[in-house]
Amino acid sequence: MSHSERGSCFGLRFGSGPMGLELGRVGASGGTGGVFRSSAKSRSVIKSQASDEDIEDKVPLKSPSKSSGSVLPYVGVASLGAILFGYHLGVVNGALEYLAKDLGIVENTVLQGWVVSTLLAGATVGSFTGGSLADHFGRRKTFILDAIPLTIGSILCATAMNVETLILGRLLCGIGIGISSAIVPLYISEISPTEIRGTLGSINQLFICIGILAALLAGLPLATNPLWWRTMFGIAVIPSVLLALGMTVTPESPRWLVQQKKLAEAEVAIKKLYGKNKVTEVITDLTASSIEGSEEEEDAGWFDLFSPRYFKVVSVGAMLFLFQQLAGINAVVYYSTSVFRNAGVASDVAASALVGAANVFGTIIASSLMDRKGRKTLLITSFTGMAASMLLLSLSFTWKILTPYSGPLSVIGTVLYVLSFSLGAGPVPALLLPEIFASRIRAKAVALSIGMHWISNFFIGLCFLSVMSKFGIGKVYLGFGFICVGAVGYIWSNVVETKGRSLEDIERQLSPPI
Repeated sequence: MSHSERGSCFGLRFGSGPMGLELGRVGASGGTGGVFRSSAKSRSVIKSQASDEDIEDKVPLKSPSKSSGSVLPYVGVASLGAILFGYHLGVVNGALEYLAKDLGIVENTVLQGWVVSTLLAGATVGSFTGGSLADHFGRRKTFILDAIPLTIGSILCATAMNVETLILGRLLCGIGIGISSAIVPLYISEISPTEIRGTLGSINQLFICIGILAALLAGLPLATNPLWWRTMFGIAVIPSVLLALGMTVTPESPRWLVQQKKLAEAEVAIKKLYGKNKVTEVITDLTASSIEGSEEEEDAGWFDLFSPRYFKVVSVGAMLFLFQQLAGINAVVYYSTSVFRNAGVASDVAASALVGAANVFGTIIASSLMDRKGRKTLLITSFTGMAASMLLLSLSFTWKILTPYSGPLSVIGTVLYVLSFSLGAGPVPALLLPEIFASRIRAKAVALSIGMHWISNFFIGLCFLSVMSKFGIGKVYLGFGFICVGAVGYIWSNVVETKGRSLEDIERQLSPPI
């Protein structure tokens, strides 16, 4: 079993939720730029009368008309990318032992490591590529393009007669899930109504974990059929094809279309998402927003991310993912089975399953709180809980008086840590990033931040065991706890609350024209 693969679902958490919502009345749209605000006139009044602090406290105005459309089917189609993300992360867990025997690499741990880690390398490349593709081709076409490496990679893995072919397939799948990690939260944020944008945005995180769970369940027949590992990889072709087909009937982001001055296509997309009665209102609002920004608002370059106007907010996005990884989530989950076993837990497999259940449960709770308690509150609560859990874990391994109870305490501490993580540090960054980034840089800035996730994820997985052997698990966990405390201070000082605010309000505060 690959430890480095098992935990990857929790880091993006990548982000970045459950569905089952009925949209009757829709308020201000986060993704379409406050598309349900009353009028362009009301927006100018708000802008002229409110300071940055006033804007932060305002609740976007509601339209008196009701939406006759629904974004939920299209959020569901996009979420296939999140499921594939989780599935490819988890599928090698059960399959590695069997594919190693089938391909003759049982004694070659280096090649087994490549089978595992090539996916992460591909994901790093894909995450940076996804932003440029989304800006150039649009969100919808990028999803369709993304299905190509996901489908071909799955086929290569399922039919591989040698390890080289398998590694190539894993690389292609990695590129695919890297692109998905960037564009799924981006697209969902851009089409979601403001008052439920947090709930819909957290769908990304939950479906990643569901994808991992599906991969683990798909491995159950391996005990009786050693060649089942090929079927496990082949199964991923189905959601890949469904993603491509579903995106052919899914509307493009109206925000992107207006930025590209494709107003006729934007009207068609708005009808699908919100209904005919919203077309004039949304087009007026998005057009006014585009004019407010600048005359050259499209096609930001990578260097623009580091300009004085955007650097601070881009650094916040990158730091959130850096804290997410440096706080130890993947180290905890990657090696939870080994930790439980060393602590003397009778059933380490059952304990690890409990960790997975805690993550899914916490993500469901977070999705229900996202639009009520707010993103910043959940982040602070999450990192505080993670710090306390790490302290408990550290003491359970270092205090001799607690040695007789180290087994139960390690399980309790790990479960509480993962539960705390899933309440905020897991789902919030992938949701918050598309909200705080200005429309001009959104796709590339999201890609850069998620690229930070993949890079830090890779190095932590690479270095954790050697650091643990040098300093001991107790000191390492204590170090993670201090990082969590540092994250609380950083979030308190630098992260703004986005709950109930249109993307335009947020952009005016965080990235005003210079």
